[in-house]
Amino acid sequence: MTLSLTFLGGVGTVTGSKYLVEHERHRILVDCGLFQGFKALRLKNWAPFPVEPRSIESIILTHAHIDHSGYLPLLVKQGFAGRILCSKATADLCEILLPDAGHLQEKDAEFANRHGFSKHKPALPLYTLKDAQKVLEHLTPVAFDQDRTLTSGGRIRLRHAGHILGAATVQLDWAGSTIVFSGDLGRYADPIMFDPAPIERTDYLLVESTYGDRRHDKRDPADALAEIVETTIGRGGTVVIPAFAVGRAQSLMYHLQRLKSAGRLSNVPVFLDSPMAQDASDIFCANVKDQKLPPAECRRSCAVAHYVRSVEESKALTANPMPKVIISASGMATGGRVLHHIKRFAPDPKNTILFAGFQAGGTRGAAMMAGAKSIKMYGDHVPVRAQVHNLDMLSAHADADEILRWLGGFKTPPRMTFITHGEPAASDALRHRIEEELKWPCLVPDQGQRVELA
Repeated sequence: MTLSLTFLGGVGTVTGSKYLVEHERHRILVDCGLFQGFKALRLKNWAPFPVEPRSIESIILTHAHIDHSGYLPLLVKQGFAGRILCSKATADLCEILLPDAGHLQEKDAEFANRHGFSKHKPALPLYTLKDAQKVLEHLTPVAFDQDRTLTSGGRIRLRHAGHILGAATVQLDWAGSTIVFSGDLGRYADPIMFDPAPIERTDYLLVESTYGDRRHDKRDPADALAEIVETTIGRGGTVVIPAFAVGRAQSLMYHLQRLKSAGRLSNVPVFLDSPMAQDASDIFCANVKDQKLPPAECRRSCAVAHYVRSVEESKALTANPMPKVIISASGMATGGRVLHHIKRFAPDPKNTILFAGFQAGGTRGAAMMAGAKSIKMYGDHVPVRAQVHNLDMLSAHADADEILRWLGGFKTPPRMTFITHGEPAASDALRHRIEEELKWPCLVPDQGQRVELA
């Protein structure tokens, strides 16, 4: 029996990454992400899993972001009992991200029930804090650049992907074939994360296409950030930055520290209102081998912001009219404390809502970037009169040129390259470039599509 590959998520969208690899009676899952964004996508999280979770022997995670790891609590709850293999930093980050996701789902359901705006009676969380905590005992750290044999007989190797702390590409050698999963590729010459490590050969390749149809702005992100902050502060406003707690928050603090060290924004107070981002920053500085910053510089960057821990402090920050910068999760304004800040500051044109990367379709971030005059939060329609910007050069995703640069490291073309993890236009644009420039055979798969591999 040949290998087969089934695309259970992360196709036609940037969320829900799940790739099932099967050989004879053995099953391996690469990534186990939650669908986010449009309601039609989120509803997929409630559907029965396509195969019996108990039948999956191992799960390999490329990195800790929820669109790659956030379905794990459901899979464990439904019977998965194997090992979850990932880098050490990814395991460390999952220990804070997954319980937080369960806690937020419980809180959102509780809020909906208390205020009566859910169509479901009662509204239920997708999974709970306790469900998420049960995942942690399955996490098994794997070293970079070393082979690891699986119970199924396959072998994996993780290489640095850049993107965020602990992010990896995955090479799976099994049944005489090699499959490489790019996960999310990072940027070249990033000041903090390593370049995506080159790979010389594979039989089959899955490559992400988040920015497959565009190039990032080449401006220095610190200069672009300073310009927006200085303009906003100058008119007496506050800058609210929805930021991913892992990766983007630390990058923003690094650039803010650069600016303050250069004498800019010296009197602008900066607040990090995300306990998860604060914990992630501690993990970031503890894993010095997986990023470029020396320990002292890492600590200086993370110290640029005042950490807001308690709910009471967060509420006081929201109520305070003093011009300031607030960094808070989540990065696409889908949940978390940042919603309360947006609700308070978005109606005033003095203020700025500043995004720092890709905004998936169906999220509040995407709506605001598209010019929405109001957004719905906690059952209310909140006017958006503040300035809205996006510093997409701060994205942790490789752009189209950088993806092609990474693909250029392969010495021979794969038998087939599958374009994944992108909106339809981005995936098709990348397919076209690969076919035209590299002359490789490509396929943009459909959700649920199963492919037999030779």
